[in-house]
Amino acid sequence: MPAPTIGVWVPTLPHLLRYNERVKIDGQEADDQLLVQGFEQVERARLQGSEISLTYFEAGTLCGLWCLANAELDLVVLEVGLGGRLDAVNIVDADVAIVTTIAQDHANFLGTDLAQIGREKAGIFRANRPAVLGSQTLPSSVAECAQVLAAPTFSLGQQFTHQAMAGEAFQWRWQGLHPDGSSVVINELPDPGLPIDNAATALQSLVLAGLELEESRVQVALSSVQLPGRLQWIGPWCLDVGHNPHAAEYVVRHLPSPPEDGRQWGLIGMLNDKDIDGVIQALAARISDWVCVSLSGERGCQASELSQRIIAQGGRVHFSADSPQAGVDWLANVLTPNDRVLATGSFFTVAALLARPLPTGAASLDGDGNEIR
Repeated sequence: MPAPTIGVWVPTLPHLLRYNERVKIDGQEADDQLLVQGFEQVERARLQGSEISLTYFEAGTLCGLWCLANAELDLVVLEVGLGGRLDAVNIVDADVAIVTTIAQDHANFLGTDLAQIGREKAGIFRANRPAVLGSQTLPSSVAECAQVLAAPTFSLGQQFTHQAMAGEAFQWRWQGLHPDGSSVVINELPDPGLPIDNAATALQSLVLAGLELEESRVQVALSSVQLPGRLQWIGPWCLDVGHNPHAAEYVVRHLPSPPEDGRQWGLIGMLNDKDIDGVIQALAARISDWVCVSLSGERGCQASELSQRIIAQGGRVHFSADSPQAGVDWLANVLTPNDRVLATGSFFTVAALLARPLPTGAASLDGDGNEIR
């Protein structure tokens, strides 16, 4: 059976290096010409009749959907941005809707009540269509919303599970359900370099979308997962866009210790509407030496504010910089060959670092020096 052609829309803000990253068709980023055509179509429709005002996100979402709609695709994966219920992507009635985890994020818009945030996220569910719940710690409001809509619910730990398999190398087994309720099992899956809960959720969602999963193809796919900006190593630098406590906890669990006599530095830049104290608390389990950087814009948190919050939790702040680039320049003069740096807290922070050469001072940890896992 030929492999399905898949299109992906990821409304990441900001994109790391190119806007083209947001639209992928059969594994390839959309080229400039296709995106220009898409925006031209959006603008033409916007100006028909009474002029319609569109936000940046709305225009980009419509362009992305136009690009995907004009490709011959078997499956389209749409990431939903802010909240869910009121997000531009939610104009699409998905065949399968997924909620992975719930954490405080975009607090200025969503507040800090996790039950209410769960209801906003569950706003992407549709009546009588599968809802996949990818965490065992979701607020009950998520499942309640699915129940109200009579949406068949597939929950991690219940309708689908994963278990580690015995052996020297880490492998795991996934068990899920077909839409008709029959069981499906895939064995000897490799470590995908991302949370196993998320990988298991993706497999269950693909089955519900009607794909037949072949064990050998799933094994190959998971062994070649690449996520730029997620535990991405460039020499002694680990870049991770995590910006909530859940993501920070994952990073901490998977961050290797530096060589003997080396220090694990943290370079952090965040936005004001994130759970800053929660992220710092999670990272403090591994990082005691910090460089704080300011992010620009009305949502950007100043380095001085980050510094105060870190010091309040017992951390040592060595330098506060007015930009991620300035933080890198300061670290370039103090890093020793055995030091490692985790740069994290925001897409803005990681994007700024990917756009410039990073000082190394040490040989790469793994691979060819730019390993994305």
